[in-house]
Amino acid sequence: MKGTVVDRPKERVLTYEDYLRLEDEKRYELINGRLEGMPASGFEHQSIVMELASILHTFVKTKAMGKILPSPFDVILSETVVVQPDVVFISNDNLKNIKRGRLFGPPDLVVEIVSPTSYVRDRYEKFSLYEKHGVKEYWIVLPGERVIEVWCLKDGKYTLHSIAVEKGEVESCVLKGLKVKVEEVFKAPASQGR
Repeated sequence: MKGTVVDRPKERVLTYEDYLRLEDEKRYELINGRLEGMPASGFEHQSIVMELASILHTFVKTKAMGKILPSPFDVILSETVVVQPDVVFISNDNLKNIKRGRLFGPPDLVVEIVSPTSYVRDRYEKFSLYEKHGVKEYWIVLPGERVIEVWCLKDGKYTLHSIAVEKGEVESCVLKGLKVKVEEVFKAPASQGR
């Protein structure tokens, strides 16, 4: 019929409780109530995760600042947002927010290693979510371009604090004094895909 409005069924908004009831062994994130599958990571991705986690862990442990954890680790930002950043830093002040083995609330710093399949999610969706929920520092790592960007939260908005392309180093705003050389992170040969 001309001019008739057809009601479409609304997509069900999932919650953290729904997320907990998942019975398979696959990895998921809950992005604004929408379940997003996460494929297994490849060699290059995991190599970068380990290099960065190791560098951050050594710095944080030496200064007794908190904990560095690689994924998979659930970060519950709200009832409809559960993420598993590639690496998280939780300061001593925020360790109290770990309950039942998960972090309830924003970590102080997150790192996402971007792949072609996660580009939109990491660059735009998670950028907005981390900003909205008060993650103080967000590192975006682009293996194909050998780029590391460090975004810091100022007055509720992310601003680009530090960037390095192929050479040079980036500097943290949360982990005062931490500088990371790009060459130390990208030890595995660059390739396409996660």
